[in-house]
Amino acid sequence: MDEKLKIKISIADRVYPLTVDLSQEEGLRSASKKIDVMIKQFEENYAVRDKQDVLAMCALQFASQVEQKQIDKIIDGDETIERIKRINSLLDQYLEN
Repeated sequence: MDEKLKIKISIADRVYPLTVDLSQEEGLRSASKKIDVMIKQFEENYAVRDKQDVLAMCALQFASQVEQKQIDKIIDGDETIERIKRINSLLDQYLEN
């Protein structure tokens, strides 16, 4: 059973107290740092007036990265299946001779 840990995560100058599994702490802290870096980049590069707009853009950025990775896995999976089919065909031809 995982040990629970009470931590405070800061995102966009707000502190969020969380109770998490010990195994999740590092990932959550890393994610909050990445969000803060992304917020700074959006604020520096775009005329943003509202933190909510910046946070929405961060959410969109992270969600699109996750979606793209899933799409890439599907494409890679399809390519792998095609390779396996070609190898099977070659093996069938070899075994017939």
